[in-house]
Amino acid sequence: MAATDFVSRFLVFVCLTLLFGFSIAGDPYVSYDFTLSYITASPLGVPQQVIAVNGKFPGPVINATTNYNVDVNVINHLDEPLLLTWPGVQMRRDSWQDGVLGTNCPIPPKWNYTYDFQLKDQIGSYFYSPSLNFQRASGGFGAIIVNNRDLVPIPFPKPDGEIIFIIGDWYTQNHTALRSILDSGKELGMPDGVLINGKGPFKYNSSVPDGIEHETINVNPGKTYRIRVHNVGISTSLNFRIQNHKLLLIETEGRYTSQMNFTDFDVHVGQSYSFLVTMDQNATSDYYIVASARFVNETVWQRVTGVGILHYSNSKGPASGPLPVPATDVYHPWSAMNQPRAIKQNVSAAGARPNPQGSFHYGQINITSTYILRSLPPTVINGKLRATLNGISFVNPSTPMRLADHHKVKGDYKLDFPDRPLDDRHPRLDNSIINATYKGFIQVIFQNNDTKIQSFHMDGYSFYVVGMDFGIWSEDRKGSYNNWDAISRSTVEVYPGAWTAVLVSLDNVGVWNIRVENLDRWYLGQETYIRIVNPEENGSTEMDPPPNVLYCGALQNLQKEQHHSSAGKSIPNGPLKLIFSMMIVFLASFWSFC
Repeated sequence: MAATDFVSRFLVFVCLTLLFGFSIAGDPYVSYDFTLSYITASPLGVPQQVIAVNGKFPGPVINATTNYNVDVNVINHLDEPLLLTWPGVQMRRDSWQDGVLGTNCPIPPKWNYTYDFQLKDQIGSYFYSPSLNFQRASGGFGAIIVNNRDLVPIPFPKPDGEIIFIIGDWYTQNHTALRSILDSGKELGMPDGVLINGKGPFKYNSSVPDGIEHETINVNPGKTYRIRVHNVGISTSLNFRIQNHKLLLIETEGRYTSQMNFTDFDVHVGQSYSFLVTMDQNATSDYYIVASARFVNETVWQRVTGVGILHYSNSKGPASGPLPVPATDVYHPWSAMNQPRAIKQNVSAAGARPNPQGSFHYGQINITSTYILRSLPPTVINGKLRATLNGISFVNPSTPMRLADHHKVKGDYKLDFPDRPLDDRHPRLDNSIINATYKGFIQVIFQNNDTKIQSFHMDGYSFYVVGMDFGIWSEDRKGSYNNWDAISRSTVEVYPGAWTAVLVSLDNVGVWNIRVENLDRWYLGQETYIRIVNPEENGSTEMDPPPNVLYCGALQNLQKEQHHSSAGKSIPNGPLKLIFSMMIVFLASFWSFC
């Protein structure tokens, strides 16, 4: 073959490779560089230190599609160790990327680490945030969007646009000051306000100080928008509403829901929802967007209210008058519980795959084990205020647990977490985790005997929320379960003095965090882990540690000093894989031409 002919064919090959986004190498990659650093901001009118991502507060959106590979190169410019976690992203077979202390060594200051994971068989709305040292209370969070593939239709007309709302309670003290309060044995007390997309409230009355920047959302009349709402706050459930507009619920944490209209909606800490909102009002004025504290004394907590503005392009004036109020009376909690009970999955809609979401008949599977996880108000253990599950306040081992397994480090943690509360034991500090059976089908009862509403989350999985009620759970309550169209999600609310039951199919090998998302309780030890190991592992159900894995604890001697390039970062794993794949294809092509 002539050299010129080969060169021309090679150039065509390169052009096609670039044109089709390296599709020859498998599922596409999206890559991000995230530099986390401190900046000064005044979201509630008081200058304070917040954690920005690439100089933004909140951080950039991660936007990808089902089965995409995602590289996030995290550069730590904070003055303390850092991990990012991705609640709801299941990290199939790959708990090494989960970003919590039980599975990852922290990223030291001035170091970087590249997370490399696949959005395998997932769609929906999620967020990322720091998982260490109470840092989420200062920021470092942002939204994650996982779009449907083109071959899988969405179960509603394509919206005219998308809007993201990142909401959460907020203190004018940064995370180190708040951490010190908890370390001293005190509760944090009432937050100073609520932020909407990193901004404080519109001045809707004289209680709001002058000079606070508020969020304004510009829309066009007659258009329908998909809005994604994420509560990334510390400990406060928030009621979200848009004045005079209905919220059509369509999705939560990766599962399409039966579609229902709401005038307002409770979004608990760590939860994410999608709604369709049609701009069908006459625009005589702008409209309030409100996120206010819920399940508290709302008269006393009036300042814990975020207010933004919805502005039609043909609006005739500014918003004015009192804020809209939620329709549900929280002083009758049975009434408030009707909302989460009404959230059901759309069994006929396709999700990440073309087959209907309801094709997995969870209600017909025999339960193999039951775990009752009880939370109580914080208590003093060894002179320190701590929070517990089943009387155990978790202490993370110095070496991440799956890494310890891989290197045969003994005594790093215990596999004796009790499957129900043991009332004859005193609360204690421990590193005990759940030893579960691969491919088991378990029932988990979150029993909240604390005085505050809590959100419970499980990494690596979604679970079916089959029941919730007030009182103490007992076996006979299984007769009231929803065994047909219960919503599948990863974060669920549990009311004080109440229980929530979930069902989980244990098909994702690894070590996965189970925690309360309320940041104060999580910081005080209200978490554990569940270990799922395939006894016949052959490399197909769990990935090996990544080549850039960080070492600490008993394996600290394996960690090499990190040397930065002039750009201050290492090459992400994903592009390296792509380059390698392209080299293989090139060599194969070259061989065929020869």
